Amino acid sequence: MKSPGLTLVSYQGKSFRFDPGALCMELATTGGPGEFARYEVLHEPADLVRWVERSRLPGGLEVTITAGELADTRAFRDALFLLAADRAHGRPLQARRLAVVNAAAAGAPLAARIEPDGSRAWAPGATGAQLLSTVARDAVDLFTGPYADRIRECGAHDCRLLFVDTSRPGRRRWCAMEHCGNRQKVRAHRARRAEGDD
Repeated sequence: MKSPGLTLVSYQGKSFRFDPGALCMELATTGGPGEFARYEVLHEPADLVRWVERSRLPGGLEVTITAGELADTRAFRDALFLLAADRAHGRPLQARRLAVVNAAAAGAPLAARIEPDGSRAWAPGATGAQLLSTVARDAVDLFTGPYADRIRECGAHDCRLLFVDTSRPGRRRWCAMEHCGNRQKVRAHRARRAEGDD
């Protein structure tokens, strides 16, 4: 079983582990609308297949993705990204973005099955449309469930990663403690030292 989360690389080239807290939020790390388009990693169907392999979906999924399904996934991802940012900042959710998520969720999802040995596997013939529906249904569950008010944006001034705070106390501030949390601790330490030098 894969542990949830993704390995990302910072501007400085350092790898860090980021757990966005939900499958749909993992997709939000692949790029985004407007200024976030520069982070786009879903350029061709094979890129989405690679994302599936890295995601929290159980392993063994063999999915065929068309160019059209990739375009639909990117449009969904952009709408989801903006909805999550709106939720993180307490803004109302826009109907046109919700419509994109709801339309994707209405399709048939990926199908799992039980193998003769009792293990879990994916039904053959999985499509990009089924993948998108599965991710969209995860988004519906997130935005209507108990963690809807725990969608956050990293507290660092120069980081816009979005995540679901699934911690018990609900006080997660950083995308990853080893990344932005550590940088903030270093800044605070330097500020205290500078004040002590005065």
